[in-house]
Amino acid sequence: MGRKRIPGLRERGGIWHIDKQIFGRKIHESTGTSDIKTAELILARRIEEARMAKMFGVRPRRVFREAATRYLEENLTLRSIADYAMHLRQLDPYIGDLDIEQVHLGTLRSFIEARQQAGIKNKSINLALSVVRRVLNLAARLWRDESGKTWLDTAPLIQMLPINDARKPYPLSWDEQGILLKALPDHLARMCLFKINTGCREQEVCRLRWEWEIKVPELETSVFIIPGSGVKNGEDRLVVLNRVAKSVLESVRGMHPTHVFSYRGRPVLQINNSAWKRLRATVGLKHVRVHDLKHTFGRRLRAAGVPLETRKVLLGHRNGDITSHYSAPELAELLEAANRVCEGKSGKTPALVVLKQKTAIDSSITV
Repeated sequence: MGRKRIPGLRERGGIWHIDKQIFGRKIHESTGTSDIKTAELILARRIEEARMAKMFGVRPRRVFREAATRYLEENLTLRSIADYAMHLRQLDPYIGDLDIEQVHLGTLRSFIEARQQAGIKNKSINLALSVVRRVLNLAARLWRDESGKTWLDTAPLIQMLPINDARKPYPLSWDEQGILLKALPDHLARMCLFKINTGCREQEVCRLRWEWEIKVPELETSVFIIPGSGVKNGEDRLVVLNRVAKSVLESVRGMHPTHVFSYRGRPVLQINNSAWKRLRATVGLKHVRVHDLKHTFGRRLRAAGVPLETRKVLLGHRNGDITSHYSAPELAELLEAANRVCEGKSGKTPALVVLKQKTAIDSSITV
């Protein structure tokens, strides 16, 4: 008859994991061993630690994964929670099974080096490090156990990496704009042309819904108010339509019942897809990113002499204003400013045509 195993151990991938509730605490962690006897000793030690914490107020041992799980569970309503979860998943193989007391810049070094070797920029790595810093600060200052002790005695200093590898914005020239849009399929060309003429972010374009359109009869046009829940800075986003953006809008009206931009009956989830990456490289513009289209709008506004405050509104930067309360005269001023970027190097306004056929797209971007 085989030996009886202590309840609370599960084998996954040849390694024994603790999966047990001890004195009200759920413990899910790897023992780091494939030997059952060693795993049972580790589990017995964890049970004893939990008993000491319960009876004598000794701070129990907690692994970083437990702290990360609590952080996610307490912040499910945050707009960036999906990004935080992604960073913590990437960190888990490196520090998930470490005691939170063992998580510091030294033990994070392997994660940092692995990300750098994978070509990830320091700015993106810093986003993950900032999540670690936030979790450890909460463990040291806010989260407490049954005896009133914080989860962590002192949070370590987690320094950010120097941002010396950040890529500078690359606004498109008028010639580059024409080359790029002619190469793209119709649905992406429409979205990019709209982006260049409104300064919207990629997801603001992809998620744009007809229900957010507001008619402005006094100006014989309309605007969009994107709810703050779908905007990076959390504020409602006013989208002003210049002549080109309005022509793009009218070319897709009626194509989809809810979303402004669609492809084969479905909303387009992203511009930065395989077609974008392949075709921009084909025409020698591999260095151009989707976000550069927003920079193009901002640069052209500045070149046209549009004041800074007006540029901030048109680009959707945080400014504290309630965008849904703009009056018709204020909208007229914004519309006039947005229309200044409809003119190319020749000073002529691109033809405002329906962009359903490739020939129409070509004529709309010729200046």
